[in-house]
Amino acid sequence: MRLARVVGNVVSTIKDEGYKGQKLMIVEYLNEHGQPEGARQIAFDCADAGVGDIVIVNTDGGAANMFLGKQCIADITICGVVDYCTFNGENIMGHTVPAPSRKD
Repeated sequence: MRLARVVGNVVSTIKDEGYKGQKLMIVEYLNEHGQPEGARQIAFDCADAGVGDIVIVNTDGGAANMFLGKQCIADITICGVVDYCTFNGENIMGHTVPAPSRKD
């Protein structure tokens, strides 16, 4: 599992029948300082997350099968929305901590 920030959503009108009604979000992984790292990913949203939320993502495809209650092909699943995260006694990210700016 990893921490990530939701940065967008994906709209797909034509997709496999098994994915109809499922929300897809774009996430960027966060390091221990709350800074973005690595490439952005697309994840199934099982936690009703929104853009700007810090989320817990599971990177095991089996999690999507468990949360969605059916067999599907998926690598990343949003399984929780984080209220705040503390590292070394300091709140580093969450709803009460300002989001760091991304340097592209």
